Amino acid sequence: MKKILLPTILAILAYGFWVSPDFKEISAGVAIFLFGMLALEDGFKAFTGGLLERLLRKTTEGLWKSLSFGVVTTTLMQSSSLVSVITISFLSAGLIGLAAGIGIIFGANLGTTTGAWLIAGFGLKVKISAYAMPMLVFGIILVFQRSKNLKGVGYVLAGLGFLFLGIHHMKEGFEAFRDTIDLTAFAVEGYPGIFLFTLIGVAATVIMQSSHATLVIIITALAAQQVTYENALALAIGANIGTTITAILGSMSSNIQGKRLAAAHLIFNMVTALIAIAFIHQIAQGVNLISSSVGIADDDYTLKLAVFHSVFNTIGIVVMMPFINHLVSFLMRTMPEKAAAAAVPMYLNDSVIELPDTAIEAVRKETLRLYDNAFAIIAHGLSLHRKDILSDLDLADVVKRTSKPIAIDLDDEYNTTVKGLYSEIVNFISRAQVTMNEEQSNTLFALRAAGRDMVEAIKDTKHMHKNLARYVASDNAAIREEYNKIRIQLGEVLRHLAEVRAHTEDPLAVLSFDTLKVEMEDQDSTRNGVLEELIRDNKITATMATSLMNDATYAYDVAKNLVQMGEVLFATGDASMREVERELALTEDEIEELRSELEHHDS
Repeated sequence: MKKILLPTILAILAYGFWVSPDFKEISAGVAIFLFGMLALEDGFKAFTGGLLERLLRKTTEGLWKSLSFGVVTTTLMQSSSLVSVITISFLSAGLIGLAAGIGIIFGANLGTTTGAWLIAGFGLKVKISAYAMPMLVFGIILVFQRSKNLKGVGYVLAGLGFLFLGIHHMKEGFEAFRDTIDLTAFAVEGYPGIFLFTLIGVAATVIMQSSHATLVIIITALAAQQVTYENALALAIGANIGTTITAILGSMSSNIQGKRLAAAHLIFNMVTALIAIAFIHQIAQGVNLISSSVGIADDDYTLKLAVFHSVFNTIGIVVMMPFINHLVSFLMRTMPEKAAAAAVPMYLNDSVIELPDTAIEAVRKETLRLYDNAFAIIAHGLSLHRKDILSDLDLADVVKRTSKPIAIDLDDEYNTTVKGLYSEIVNFISRAQVTMNEEQSNTLFALRAAGRDMVEAIKDTKHMHKNLARYVASDNAAIREEYNKIRIQLGEVLRHLAEVRAHTEDPLAVLSFDTLKVEMEDQDSTRNGVLEELIRDNKITATMATSLMNDATYAYDVAKNLVQMGEVLFATGDASMREVERELALTEDEIEELRSELEHHDS
């Protein structure tokens, strides 16, 4: 189908250019307008490295806030497509919920109606080509600057310039076209015409992937009297349905949440369109009343079309808003989330890579999944059960009761649940950091290092697992007790990590790792003294002593890697707070000094 569609469109355009130079100008206007939309989106994307993301997270706590965010951002950016892409990115990364995402999409639909107002009220009544030229000149100069912000402003100005220029050429083309052929001769009255032109509006928007471009064509054609008012209303309804193609295409590379949002967008626009079609004459009468009350002339059909566009989208929101929770439930029931395999990423996809904040959050969530897999492997490698570590039970009592080693193939578990997922995370980070600033890249590199720490902790657990499994069931009470101490120590580290993870909003939680570091150093020093005493008293053999010495080192490294991982992975999400936490955390020298002071105090 795709192979046939593009050549067909190109052939129709080529024929149109050959038949009519006026058609050529209209087509060029559409092309320039669409190019302007792309430039405008690129410009606004330059400012999505923090500001827009922070606004979105703060203004989507409630349904009405989400709706307002959608209206305001789409009005400012004049691109419901960009708002849809950003919303899908945030939803896929788990930064907002489905209900909030639906609220934003509803608001974006209403926000996009401001484009019709601007075109009908300003674009057709002023010679906007005069504004286009200075914008293009200043915009292109700024595009070539090194500064990301200046480049972003340049793309916005150039985008607006191309939009204005495109509208100018479409307007000129339709007016010239009227001298050679009258398109109103093809008008169809009544509901057959409404359905036909609705389908034409859908097709035009799907092809151009921009409801703004379709509306500009409709309004300029209406202004040139090349389309009837009733048919123009139907075309606007069709453009509303067709605009869902952007969300649908954007959701193709996202997870199930993004796909649910695209489905919600389609349902909303279809319901809105059906209401508008069913009550088109009543809504048109309401538009006449509103227009007369605000001073719009009876024959100013372009502005009345803008009123109609706003009215029927508002009706759709009023009708659908009470049912959002039901819509969420319906989508979650009909589009269930499939349980992902342990080594298959849940959050890493092309939709979240669009924005730095969503890419970072996706990596953080995926690294948390990696941690869950690593937690289970290390716990079982210590012959401890996850539920016991996460409970309030005394770990010393748990260890005494579980003298039988847990049968586990650590290599197989690592290859099955950790290796592949970590590789996916590393690969995603290498792709995502290309467009990020230094601070954002450093955050991703820190998360990658946290993943590496987990891998190292698993490898060290694997090194000591064979001896641990043998000696926890040994008849020699001394060696059994020492290996149980290792199990208790690392079990406490895993428990502490779980507690910090449960309180990530508390900035002091991560700082509690400093206490753990001091305890680790103290236990390592104490163990060395105990080991010498056991050898001196012949309570363990030389082979046991060598094994215990090596495994104590491995245990210390496991704990150290896990704590390093926890300091990164469980740090407060805000960048400034993470920096404060890093500054307050004790260095290795400070930890050693503190441990020495404690030893001196105890003696």
